[in-house]
Amino acid sequence: MSGKKIPLRQCIGCGEMKSKKEMIRVIKTAEGEILLDATGRKNGRGAYLCPSMECLKTAVKGRGLERSFKMAIPKEVYETLEKEMEELGKQ
Repeated sequence: MSGKKIPLRQCIGCGEMKSKKEMIRVIKTAEGEILLDATGRKNGRGAYLCPSMECLKTAVKGRGLERSFKMAIPKEVYETLEKEMEELGKQ
């Protein structure tokens, strides 16, 4: 009688385990493009972040995305992610 299992994901910034619905998914597509996946349904390798700028900054400092995607991440990608997160925060 425990009910439905809630999928947990670890934030690449703070390292906290939270439910998948609370997190923001960042994906690497087959073409090597890095995008913010608001729906959580796009194809690609995923990494999860808490919806806070502090976690994004920690992930940048600790190279969390680079470790998750096993590739170097250009600064422009981080800047784009920051802008997209700010827009999500305003909604």
